[in-house]
Amino acid sequence: MSIFEATWPEANRPEVLRVAILGATGSVGTQALDVCRKHAHKLQVVALSADTSAAKLIALAHEFGVKHLALADEHQRMSAAVNQLDSDIQLGFGNQAVADLAALDEVDLVLVSVVGAAGILPSYTALLNNKVLALANKEALVCAGELLMPLAKPGKLIPVDSEHSAIFQCMMGTHLQYVNRIWLTCSGGPFYGKGVDDLRNVTAAQALKHPNWSMGPKITIDSATLMNKGLEVLEAHHLFEVAIDDIQVLIQRQSCIHSMVETTDGSVMAQLGPSDMRGPIQLAFSYPERWEAPVKPVNFFELGSLDFAPADDKTFSCLELAREAGRIGKTMPCVLNAANEVANLAFRQQKISFLDIARIVEKVMEHTATQELDSLDQIAEVDGCARSLAQHYIYEVS
Repeated sequence: MSIFEATWPEANRPEVLRVAILGATGSVGTQALDVCRKHAHKLQVVALSADTSAAKLIALAHEFGVKHLALADEHQRMSAAVNQLDSDIQLGFGNQAVADLAALDEVDLVLVSVVGAAGILPSYTALLNNKVLALANKEALVCAGELLMPLAKPGKLIPVDSEHSAIFQCMMGTHLQYVNRIWLTCSGGPFYGKGVDDLRNVTAAQALKHPNWSMGPKITIDSATLMNKGLEVLEAHHLFEVAIDDIQVLIQRQSCIHSMVETTDGSVMAQLGPSDMRGPIQLAFSYPERWEAPVKPVNFFELGSLDFAPADDKTFSCLELAREAGRIGKTMPCVLNAANEVANLAFRQQKISFLDIARIVEKVMEHTATQELDSLDQIAEVDGCARSLAQHYIYEVS
C-alpha cells in the first residue's frame, strides 16, 4: 500500500495538530520541540517520553503544559524529580507506558524518535490506533517492516530521517512502477577515505566527531561504521517497495543532497537542503502543507560544489552486512540490528575495537537461524537471543 497520500483532507486537517513526541530529550526530540516552539499556533504537544532523563522530561512538561508523560527506565520511579511531580500530570514507566502514549485519544500525530529496537512497539501502537506516525526510528522498519507496513494506511506514515524524507518528497507524484532506483546519499562519516589499517586503533571520541550532523552517540557511531546507511537501505526497502539491490549508496560529502530518485526514463530527482533535522521534522508535522523554513536555507553561491563517490563497503563492511540481512529477510534484519546495538555500545564503552563491531555482527548473523516473521513477541525473542550471542563474542575479544 502506498504511503503517498495527503495525511489530512484539506477540510479535515486540525487547525492545531496535537502531537506526542517519544524520545523528547534526545537529538531528534529536542529539535522537534524547537519546531513546536516556532509553530506554537499550529502544534500542541500533548504527550512526551524519555528514556532516563526524568528531570528534563518534567521540565519540558511544565514548559509545554503536557499532562501525559512516560519514562522508559523503570528505575526512574525513585528519582527526586519524579517524587516532586505535580499531581495533575500522569507519568508511566517502562516501554509499554511509552507505547501507550501513542494510543491516547487526544493525540493526532506520534513522532517516534526513541533509539533502537525500543521504537518498534510505539510505532506499531501508533499505526494500530490510526495515528499519523512520523517515524524517526530506523529499527522499527528494519526489524518489523513486514509487520508494520501492512498497518500503514495511505498518508499515515511519514518518514523523518533526512534521507527518507528526501525520497518521500522526490517520489510525490511518481508512481512506484516508474522508479528505477534510489540513490541514498551518505556523508561518509568521520573516517571517509580511511583504510582498514587506519581504523585499527581509532577511538570512540574520534568516531563521535561527525563532520556534518549533530546526532546522538549511537547513531553517530553507526554513521562512522556505515551501519547507519545499511539500516537506511533496509528502511527504504520497506517504505518505498524498492528491491535492496536497487538502492545505491552514494557518498555526498557536503550532506546537501539528502537523496535522489531515478525513474525509468533516466530522470533523476534530488532533494537538497541544509544539514539540519528540523527541516524533515517540520515537513512530517506540516504535510501536505509547507510552512516557513525552520532553519537558514542553503546558499548555493557559497556552497560552490557538490562531490560524489561510491561507498567503500569493503573497508566499512557493516553496509554490506546490512544489505545481506535485507536479502535474506525474515528475522535476519532483527538479528543484525540487535548485534549491532550491543557491539556499538561495547565500542563506546572501550570494550572492543572499531573493527570488532562488524566482526561481531557478522558472527552473530552466521550463527543465528532465520525464521519466518510472524509477531512482535517473536521479534523480542530473536532480539534477545542475538544480543546474548553478541555479548558472548564481545567477551571473547575483550
